[in-house]
Amino acid sequence: MASAVLPSGPQCAAAAAAVAAAAAPPGLRLRLLLLLLSAAALIPTGDGQNLFTKDVTVIEGEVATISCQVNKSDDSVIQLLNPNRQTIYFRDFRPLKDSRFQLLNFSSSELKVSLTNVSISDEGRYFCQLYTDPPQESYTTITVLVPPRNLMIDIQKDTAVEGEEIEVNCTAMASKPATTIRWFKGNKELKGKSEVEEWSDMYTVTSQLMLKVHKEDDGVPVICQVEHPAVTGNLQTQRYLEVQYKPQVHIQMTYPLQGLTREGDALELTCEAIGKPQPVMVTWVRVDDEMPQHAVLSGPNLFINNLNKTDNGTYRCEASNIVGKAHSDYMLYVYDTTATTEPAVHDSRAGEEGAIRAVDHAVIGGVVAVVVFAMLCLLIILGRYFARHKGTYFTHEAKGADDAADADTAIINAEGGQNNSEEKKEYFI
Repeated sequence: MASAVLPSGPQCAAAAAAVAAAAAPPGLRLRLLLLLLSAAALIPTGDGQNLFTKDVTVIEGEVATISCQVNKSDDSVIQLLNPNRQTIYFRDFRPLKDSRFQLLNFSSSELKVSLTNVSISDEGRYFCQLYTDPPQESYTTITVLVPPRNLMIDIQKDTAVEGEEIEVNCTAMASKPATTIRWFKGNKELKGKSEVEEWSDMYTVTSQLMLKVHKEDDGVPVICQVEHPAVTGNLQTQRYLEVQYKPQVHIQMTYPLQGLTREGDALELTCEAIGKPQPVMVTWVRVDDEMPQHAVLSGPNLFINNLNKTDNGTYRCEASNIVGKAHSDYMLYVYDTTATTEPAVHDSRAGEEGAIRAVDHAVIGGVVAVVVFAMLCLLIILGRYFARHKGTYFTHEAKGADDAADADTAIINAEGGQNNSEEKKEYFI
């Protein structure tokens, strides 16, 4: 918005009359000229009056409202002109043939006009004029916002393989101003790279996203979301990821129910394999040995009847698809028929090189018991050894002193004992 002072004098009003009359229908030209000339002859002074207006921002297709307002009005003539300086309204009269302009209010202090179905061609500077001496002029700028025409998302590959990096592009076409594009994978926001192309005051934005996919991304939406001042709410489009991945294998013991495998019992294992595409076949093998002759294979199931110690070992389930292969191992340990030990925990996990074998807690318990027993035996032997070498001893050097009647006799007897070398012998008791 800005205001200026036009050249003074009746010449300006006469010129405005000529322009407005030229744009009017033939039947109204004479009437309009008389009205303008009479207004020009009575132009008041502009002292104390102030003409002002406000800029307008509108979304394409909606309604823009232009208001020319006057402070301290003294009934001066108000006129509204378009960017080509054609008169839209002179007072309450519309010489312009564009019927999208409609008068909302006319008084000595305001001229308010609406413009319906706004298009990008309506953007520009509109002028409010106040015929005082000297005349005043103020302008308002109409800015038209254009939301994106189309929002398109494109994925480089319809189907990706886990671990692969794919390119995803999103394009927002023909907007004004340029849009801002944001990326989401599910609820997680990702960062893309945008490029802006301008054509005839319109903008096309293309954003590129490089995405490394994993099996967990299968079925997850990739969302392209647009932020634009002409858009309320969320304007977005999305594509669901389709990711292929190698099988995940798990072995489940379905019999015996208590999990303790004894001699003479039966064993039933079920191999569960999930992948994309789904594995069409699973196979059972015995690691480092041949499968027992009495074992029965039926699809994903392995049956071994009448278990015995020779069946001990590791049994492997293998599955594959076009992406890769995986396997899971089960370690079998057959107990005696009298065993009451808690069943061993068999941990089956899928892997490429080899599975982690389960640890038999009963075997570990036996090893610990043997070690404790050996330590107890060692402690007993050491105790007896030290007991045999521990005690008191005495010599016969003072033999006879105990039977002496007094101290002097005891000393004499003791000294006499020292002279007898045969009695200087030590004895361990």
